[in-house]
Amino acid sequence: MVKRTSNNQSLKDVIEELISTYRISDKLNQARVIGFWDSVVGKMIARDTTHLYIKHRILYVKLNSPALREELGYARTKLIKSLNKAAGSDVIDDIAFV
Repeated sequence: MVKRTSNNQSLKDVIEELISTYRISDKLNQARVIGFWDSVVGKMIARDTTHLYIKHRILYVKLNSPALREELGYARTKLIKSLNKAAGSDVIDDIAFV
């Protein structure tokens, strides 16, 4: 663990140091993408979403509606850009609707 040189660090610096030390920035970014799903797609679509997870830079989205799955497939590229922009970094490369 990195030893601190002074006690006069801001809370932001300490948190960033912890994130770096424990190498959890990728997981935090993934959580951001999943957290922004509702605001990016809207309440109507979010209501039909039952499960979200990220594995190997692919966002897996389980949907209740086959018609919605087909419709979102057409907007895949736009959704990827919007979610990455909301998260502040390139977290996902693709979306799989299941």
